[in-house]
Amino acid sequence: MTIHWCGTGLSAVPGLRRLIKAGHEVTVWNRTLDKAEDAVGDLTQRIHEFEIDALEAELQPGDVVVSMLPADWHVPLAELAISKAAHFVSSSYIAPEMRSLHAKAQLKGVALVNEVGLDPGIDHLMAHHLVADYRNSDAYDADNLLSFTSYCGGVPKHPNPFRYKFSWSPLGVLKALRSPSRSIRDFEELRVDRPWDALGSYDAPLEVPEAFEVYPNRDSVPFMDAYNFDPTWKVKDFVRGTLRLNGWAEAWSDIFREVETLKGPEGDARLKEMSDQFWADHAYDEGEPDRVVMCVSLKAGSGDKTVWHKTYVMDAWGDTQSTAMARLVSIPVSLAVESVMSGDIPAGVSAAPGDATLVESWLAEVDRLAQHLAVVDHLSPN
Repeated sequence: MTIHWCGTGLSAVPGLRRLIKAGHEVTVWNRTLDKAEDAVGDLTQRIHEFEIDALEAELQPGDVVVSMLPADWHVPLAELAISKAAHFVSSSYIAPEMRSLHAKAQLKGVALVNEVGLDPGIDHLMAHHLVADYRNSDAYDADNLLSFTSYCGGVPKHPNPFRYKFSWSPLGVLKALRSPSRSIRDFEELRVDRPWDALGSYDAPLEVPEAFEVYPNRDSVPFMDAYNFDPTWKVKDFVRGTLRLNGWAEAWSDIFREVETLKGPEGDARLKEMSDQFWADHAYDEGEPDRVVMCVSLKAGSGDKTVWHKTYVMDAWGDTQSTAMARLVSIPVSLAVESVMSGDIPAGVSAAPGDATLVESWLAEVDRLAQHLAVVDHLSPN
């Protein structure tokens, strides 16, 4: 059984190195050989230039294909994996085209595992843990009112006037500013076309409490089902969103105004131009630490009284070995690869697991990746 790891970009390396060091059979595929050799050449010589035909020739039944390539490669690689009776793992969101492969993957008995990075990924694990904990608590009551929030963001460890720094191409961040979102606020759907239309504040229960700016991201609503919310539960709030340093919206106000005017091919070209400039001006310097903050919270209330309220909180920053973002994206991917190889994840298309045993074991590994990871019980007298 061979792991075919495709892509050695900035977010991929720690997980890849972990698998190689663990003694797994790993073949590395990358579009630029020099970059792959810089990343893992001290550990392996099994490095090839990425070409899908060459990968197809090497792929055997039971192998695992890992895609850390741009998103448009995920579905073609998943389709190739199915055709070869091999498995597939990616950190990215499950696209409709990926989800449509579920029945084919089940028929072949292979797992196509997605959403196993940081966000999405670790946030799913935290949500599954909290929901299961609440269901098993004495406070559980089907008539309680529930509020769920999940916020994550990569921010500078040392704040700057721009209130942000880029650990990879800014283009994805800029495109996200043009994306609509859907969430639940005060029992009603909230739909906004741009993040700044729903900007709010959040007090994170870190070791030293800290306030951030937050906004909803993508479509939160389907995750109620993914997180095993009962359809009869009374959900007041359900938001999956992005977290930024206070002052971010003001620092980016001119960017918001311009992004809102961009349309069509000319707009896309301008976004690329902005991305290149931001990478030149606001990328992390070599050795400069990044920071990742994640807070996933579930609160249950009865009448005016809160009866259960816990928050999974994580604070991590870069060190001499890697950035926090790279660790927290790629090492969960490597955990997913090992779970697939051991048969712990069923055939078909799936996201980060909700199985209690896997959730606990993966979160225990995450605890070693972050400088701070804790469950805050807001009702505890301590």
